[in-house]
Amino acid sequence: MRPVRFAYFRPDTIEAAVECLRDGDGTARILAGGQSLVPLLNRRLVRPGALVDLGQIAGLRYLACDEDMLRIGAMTTHADIEAASDPAVLAQFGVLPSSARHIGHLPVRTRGTFGGSIAHADPGAQWCLLSVLLDAQIVLHGPAGSRTVPAAAFFTGAHRTVAAPAEIVTEVRFPHRAPVAALAEFGFRAGHSPLVAAAAAVELGPLGMVLSARIALSGVADRPIRATAAEESLTGEILRPGLISQLARQVARGLRPPGDTPADARDRADLAEALMGRALQDCALQDCAPGRSAAGAFRTDTKRNGDGHDR
Repeated sequence: MRPVRFAYFRPDTIEAAVECLRDGDGTARILAGGQSLVPLLNRRLVRPGALVDLGQIAGLRYLACDEDMLRIGAMTTHADIEAASDPAVLAQFGVLPSSARHIGHLPVRTRGTFGGSIAHADPGAQWCLLSVLLDAQIVLHGPAGSRTVPAAAFFTGAHRTVAAPAEIVTEVRFPHRAPVAALAEFGFRAGHSPLVAAAAAVELGPLGMVLSARIALSGVADRPIRATAAEESLTGEILRPGLISQLARQVARGLRPPGDTPADARDRADLAEALMGRALQDCALQDCAPGRSAAGAFRTDTKRNGDGHDR
């Protein structure tokens, strides 16, 4: 099947792109990497009046670590993040490069973009999950100028965000270092979106005591969610296997995952429990020596048929 007819614009500035979107009467769509949008176009699941291609705009492709803050430009590809070599990025935000290799296949990672994934807001996308986990700030540019929205408030549902029709994601900022962090996920097939994923980031003090913790889950709601009660319970404790198992079990019991049947929902809750435990165990085992990345990632895939893609 072919997409419906649409106008195509390739502006060279953000301001011009915003004007193109404003002229689209709410039907224009942004083309960043196209790894999610193009399949939807070909299946006519979306029927835009115009596409606004950001590929010609300079200055949107970068990965920069400044004063403990990581900034990622919207047009930075998954492969760019996977190949990051800056010691500051690897030491303080290593969970991002280590997680990038689990996104799609190589052609997807070389074309798909970080900003495109955030804007697409797939509930199972790794970048959406990690943005919520690490309290990222989403920078939007629109007719009224720029504004910044916390990741937890940016995602409002499956493929839904607070961005207005004429607003563009231009940058994502990570203001908090995460030297001890891990992602664990389960998917039907390598290269496809995970069914359920869990991510954790902890700050460890003397003798391995948890000074602060962040835990996030995807695939158990229509957007990534934080396990705030578990985070509070971990503070001041040691990451012991028994405590990890207990917290993971408690979190899983409180979930109401989506599913076609009650059994599907139970399976997702069981996966969330196992993956949350794995992510926290990975954090506990990481070598946090100065100058070394403490990021870890784990994935298990089955051979069942699945249908999914990342940006």
